[in-house]
Amino acid sequence: MSSRRNFIKNSGVALATVPLLKSNLSFLTKEKTVLGVQLYSVRDDMKNDPVGTLIKLKEMGYETVEHANYVNRKFYGFSAADFRKILDDIGLTMPSGHTVFGKEHWDAGKKEFTDKWKHTVEDAAVMGQKFVISPWLDESLRKTSDDLKRYMGVFNKNGALCKKSGMKFGYHNHHFEFAQKLDGVKVYDIILQNTDPNLVAQQLDIGNMYNGGGIAQEVLKQYPGRFELMHVKDEVEAQTPNNGEKFESSVLGVGIINTKEVIDLGRKIGNTQYFIIEQESYQGKKPLDSMKEDYAIMKKWGY
Repeated sequence: MSSRRNFIKNSGVALATVPLLKSNLSFLTKEKTVLGVQLYSVRDDMKNDPVGTLIKLKEMGYETVEHANYVNRKFYGFSAADFRKILDDIGLTMPSGHTVFGKEHWDAGKKEFTDKWKHTVEDAAVMGQKFVISPWLDESLRKTSDDLKRYMGVFNKNGALCKKSGMKFGYHNHHFEFAQKLDGVKVYDIILQNTDPNLVAQQLDIGNMYNGGGIAQEVLKQYPGRFELMHVKDEVEAQTPNNGEKFESSVLGVGIINTKEVIDLGRKIGNTQYFIIEQESYQGKKPLDSMKEDYAIMKKWGY
């Protein structure tokens, strides 16, 4: 099974340090949490029967989904308006989605976003999204610390663009952000310290980071209030290590992450409202069966 990272790459698809702003501490009011599922978890089912798969997820109890397929202005083969109607008819909402923000989306010479990215933001707004999340950062953009800091300035501009449509730009980590250092500083620290939390949301993938040496509890404590969304995962030793990654995702509660402790901490100090289940490997189980198990576990944990 190819990793999510390979999927993203193949399907492809500077500001000074920003302090934690007081306005970002609104999470102390304890907003209601939202439980959802990342549709990459059932990617083959969505490819073969998107509507039927969405209906099955709704029947399990899910009310929120997050997309991982937006190609040529279509979500899983449907226009934004048509896919919005499908979700509405089934009774699902999609407050967030993944679309890689790449070099083709920003004209560095003109210092403006290309029409391709402007269309992405427009279609996300049609879908009723609150977050437009990029789940990858091209290697060419993180060659040096200065390069990355400059590009975080573009992230902030992206947040301002999304804000005009009532949304927020966001970033989702993999493992390299914790494994790679530039001038002695972890890539993830550079990202967090050079993005404005009022414009750029962080979606903490608590499983991906483990392969890079990141520990979710430590990051949540280091950057309280910065994680409005979270990819809920557990990790077990990989049956077939991929690209040096020794761990793969599994049904919640059976691995080494101590998932409940992490998500409880996210709810307590992370400003985390959106808890999105993502499982990419299944250890012989069917993806939909795994999603049913994961949902039951999260409900048992009080989500």
